[in-house]
Amino acid sequence: MKIEYSILWLDDKKSDIIEDNYAEELQNFIENEGFEPNINLVSNEEEFFKNLNDSYDLILTDYHLNETDGNSRDGDKIIEQVREQNVNTEIMFYSAQGDVADTIKKDRITFVDTRKISGTVHYEKIIEKAKDLISLTIKKFQQIVPMRGLLIQEASNLENEMLEIIIKYLDKKDSETVKQAIFSDVTAFYKRKFELAEKFQNNNNINQILKDPLLISSAQRAVAINQILEDEGKDNFIEDFKNEIIKMRNEFAHAKYVKDSEKGIEYFQTKGGEMTFDAELCKTIRVNLIKHKKNMSDLDQSIDNLQ
Repeated sequence: MKIEYSILWLDDKKSDIIEDNYAEELQNFIENEGFEPNINLVSNEEEFFKNLNDSYDLILTDYHLNETDGNSRDGDKIIEQVREQNVNTEIMFYSAQGDVADTIKKDRITFVDTRKISGTVHYEKIIEKAKDLISLTIKKFQQIVPMRGLLIQEASNLENEMLEIIIKYLDKKDSETVKQAIFSDVTAFYKRKFELAEKFQNNNNINQILKDPLLISSAQRAVAINQILEDEGKDNFIEDFKNEIIKMRNEFAHAKYVKDSEKGIEYFQTKGGEMTFDAELCKTIRVNLIKHKKNMSDLDQSIDNLQ
């Protein structure tokens, strides 16, 4: 599972979809579900197969394409070529004509006959069915273990980006305040580690050492980013980042997964108690990840613009 939800959409009436804001409506729906939308809208088969790969979460296409080049094919032929390229992405075909080949009845294929859906506007019906399918896809992958993997992976990516931002900023400004913030936090951090190590050694408590491996601290990176934001007079998001990303990541990483079959629930047992796992928590995590990815990206861009 990833934080981005990608759609490849083939329709020869691409301009109508754009002008009537149907792609924008779908994009807003995906954002509201806590994902970064990536909708690639193309108008012909050549563009479609040029962009086709297995990174997409959903493929949308009109079953009957009326391309002007005279090489139009029905959807069943397109499906065959998609699957021949080992792309097993969920596909939703739609049509207002209704005549569908038997080959459409394949795994991970949905066909929407808009004549059979109440309402008047063809594309409005398509969008509603696409939303239903996206919701179903999200629900399938919104499991407790994949969500832990997503959070840990994305938090790690953000921490790596923090380090790159710090290096870039010091290369641009050689800031004494930022350098001293790092030095102070690093020395204080390792002083505490040293004192604890001596205490554990004196007590012959090797188990405590084994539970606390020395790693490059995300806290130290947060200290440096905090100082950069202060020096540049920007809104400081670091406390939110530590609470919403780092703290949540640490709780997920070290919590015990419990599945209560009798109650039909899943949850994590943390030092602070139980963390209820549900769709709302999944959405909150994704929304916070997207927010802080943007925060880091904006800061990185502002450093690029420094003279």
